[in-house]
Amino acid sequence: MTETTTAPPLELFEPTDERDRRLARDATGLLGALNAAGLLTAPDLHVARTLGRAAGGIEVTSADAALVAAALATRAVRTGSVAVDLAQLDAALRALENPPVLPWANPDEWLEQLRDSSLVRKGALVLEHGLVYLQRYHHQEVQVVADLMARAAQPAPVVDADLLQAGLSRVFGDGWEEQRDAARVAIGSWTSVLTGGPGTGKTSTVAGVLALLAEQAEPGRPLRVGLAAPTGKAAARMQEAVTDALEQILARTDEPVTRALLEPLAGVRAVTLHRLLGRRPDSSTRFRHDRDHHLPHDVVLVDETSMVSLTHMARLLEALRPTTRLILVGDPDQLVSVDAGAVLADLVAGAEEAAGPDPGPVAVVRLLTPHRFGRTIGALADAVRLGDGDAVVDALRAGGHDSGVIWVEDPDPTRALRPILTDHALAVYRAAQAGRADDALDLLGRRRLLCGHREGPWGVRTWNRHVEDWLTEDTGDVLYDPMYVGRPLLVTANDYATGVLNGDTGVVVATRRADGTRGRVAVIRGSAGDQPFGPSRLGDVDTMHAMTIHKAQGSQAEEITVLLPPEDSPLLTRELFYTAITRAERTVRVVGSEAAVRAAITRRVQRASGLRQRLATG
Repeated sequence: MTETTTAPPLELFEPTDERDRRLARDATGLLGALNAAGLLTAPDLHVARTLGRAAGGIEVTSADAALVAAALATRAVRTGSVAVDLAQLDAALRALENPPVLPWANPDEWLEQLRDSSLVRKGALVLEHGLVYLQRYHHQEVQVVADLMARAAQPAPVVDADLLQAGLSRVFGDGWEEQRDAARVAIGSWTSVLTGGPGTGKTSTVAGVLALLAEQAEPGRPLRVGLAAPTGKAAARMQEAVTDALEQILARTDEPVTRALLEPLAGVRAVTLHRLLGRRPDSSTRFRHDRDHHLPHDVVLVDETSMVSLTHMARLLEALRPTTRLILVGDPDQLVSVDAGAVLADLVAGAEEAAGPDPGPVAVVRLLTPHRFGRTIGALADAVRLGDGDAVVDALRAGGHDSGVIWVEDPDPTRALRPILTDHALAVYRAAQAGRADDALDLLGRRRLLCGHREGPWGVRTWNRHVEDWLTEDTGDVLYDPMYVGRPLLVTANDYATGVLNGDTGVVVATRRADGTRGRVAVIRGSAGDQPFGPSRLGDVDTMHAMTIHKAQGSQAEEITVLLPPEDSPLLTRELFYTAITRAERTVRVVGSEAAVRAAITRRVQRASGLRQRLATG
């Protein structure tokens, strides 16, 4: 097994120039040194100083241990952690290329100074489990555990065992015993987590759970279901998969009374988590549904939960009625939320560590048997997930065009990728020029080029530009208009007025006006179906000849090409690599050196959080 390390705790920024907004020109002392080193940004310092003034009533010195901890806690949230591990940070600070002089001898002395500070005494900072929290995130973490414990303390849901057993036999056929057992656990629990790798049947399982719960509903009172995912793209994919699975279940259901209970499920629409909770124009972190205004549903099902932050999990739990079943679906080995927290991974790990007579407040079921991947892609994904670098390299070398796994080690990836990417872009371009929107969108969804970076030689911007240059060479079209016909689009922000959501994709397509002149529309494919818009109506879009791995999370394509950055990239982690290759349905092409592959396997994302420990200890 490959020895693993965590991603570096100090990800430094490189100032673009002396006017970079992240530089604090007035910062002095230790805060100034950490800003100059590229560790703390000007906003981190501003938050810490504001907290210091509010807690102490006076301006505190820039060498104050508590002020430095507050700035580092702010930075931690900005980089995805819920709190700061001072022992880890102290060692990292001393390992900087030009380490600053620290006003404490060791982490224990730093903690003692913090305990005596006004920031801790007045609650702006919280010390617990060896971590330092900003008060808001400590409160959210404690609230999540308290809400889960309160849900688990209730009497178990009432279930008609005979009806359930008959339904399980009908809904899940031979070969799906694993899914049958998972459904039984979810139906018998107030809060459950259904986890497993792509293709293990998670969506089919939850569709079966919804059907079985509909059969358990009271006469004359249809089951009220809420389906949600973190992004519009993930919600659309969930909607499609659940609808297909429910249609198959209905096809196996002959009894008219049972069919009448199941048919209303076809009208349930998957939405983003923001929309489920009810966004408020006056707040980005508070919603219409909260502890005083509960959601009306009998069951709420959230897909791609690995992308859900601590804040949104806290808001979801407080918005649920005590007797609403909550089913969280996702893969804890994928990339975690862009915002602070790694909630799904913590829930799974906390439940595993608490395994025994009292398994904790969350029932966790892991599906293991793949039903979608070919054997080679499945072996590659498992080797990456387990961190076995030798097995990963063996799986890549054993691949080939017929196996579904292709490895390109050419140091100049343009030679291998130019014909592949150009052919795909040309196919989309020609369909769009001919006005065939359906064909253009279908073609766009079949292949994806995924990059770890946005900028630089291995970044999305560079490769979007490469493909457009190659497209120009082949067609003679200079693509002078930003909204050129054939441009693939990726929506980057929610627009609730139009129903276009972050993660939706589209293509600019040629049209023919009534007078015979040519026009164009941007056709967006999302949870509401295919919608045409005037190109000027869409402001928050990027070109999508290439996209980041983070943006691809929650979606699939028949063929995925993964462009790995060099082995020294701080973004190159096991979670990034695993997420990328598991977007593929039939073929995955890995472009990168063996050194980059092995670096990805050995480096794990590590986010400081106390949620796992709280769940394990109760």
